[in-house]
Amino acid sequence: MQLSDNVRGAVLMNVAMAAFTINDTAMKAAMQAVPLFQAIGIRGLVATLALTVIGYRLGGLSLNLPRRDLGFLAMRSGAEVLGTILFLAALMHMPIANLSAIMQVLPLAVTLAAALFLRERIGWRRMTAIVIGFAGVMIIIRPGTHGFDIWSVMGLGSVICVVVRDLVTRRMSASLPSVTVALSAAVTVLVLGLAGTAAQGWQPVAQTDLLLIAGAALALIVGYLTVVMTMRVGEISFIAPFRYMALLWAIVLGWLAFGELPDALTLIGAAIVVLTGVYTLMRERKLRLTGPVLAQAEGETVH
Repeated sequence: MQLSDNVRGAVLMNVAMAAFTINDTAMKAAMQAVPLFQAIGIRGLVATLALTVIGYRLGGLSLNLPRRDLGFLAMRSGAEVLGTILFLAALMHMPIANLSAIMQVLPLAVTLAAALFLRERIGWRRMTAIVIGFAGVMIIIRPGTHGFDIWSVMGLGSVICVVVRDLVTRRMSASLPSVTVALSAAVTVLVLGLAGTAAQGWQPVAQTDLLLIAGAALALIVGYLTVVMTMRVGEISFIAPFRYMALLWAIVLGWLAFGELPDALTLIGAAIVVLTGVYTLMRERKLRLTGPVLAQAEGETVH
């Protein structure tokens, strides 16, 4: 039986979210014994080598870049590095499902940031959804309670870094190869990991931990590649909501690997974030289908 493009896209998105969560799970397990920067450096080395081979085989590597794109590439790589540090530091001390629930606010945060910094107009409906979604995040992290700590702040910080990364990516030339962008980020993360390791000192790594980190790097690459593939089949507005499967994968793998299960308030907050995110995506799809005239009449921008 032949799958439709939308179904294929949904399957690919699920594979991507599973791969990203497998990466998180493997890194969290390895970092119980391996220092943060050393784990980042080892994963960065594997990812850099693999992306170089993939880029060479696909002919997608390009070093002759316009000066404008070089500046954006540097900004994007910087945001990627800082986001990686904050995310992995939080991951070492937080349940995977809790951190994943915080990360699900990303589509709402990108929409808000695009309105603030790229002058994209959003109407009151999407703005209301964004406010409610951020309220859901507050339920998850619970400021002022014993469950709120520096690791929750780092999780939110990683969201901000990813928002900056995605906004900068929007400004890059469409002709800039995706493999070049991914390889630039991988090399920057590798350099940071090696620099941090030089400062901290190298510790012997058990074979099991080395395999975990290498597996994390390969899962990360699978996630990157399948995300790109999802953009080339089916309707983005149909496929995009399946990115929230990452939360389900995080709950399952967190329970299987570490015996972690989110509490009721975390699940309620996560449900609010997911529902408002899906509503925002559906709203954008409606505006796209009904045309720019309706969008302009309602004071919104169709992406």
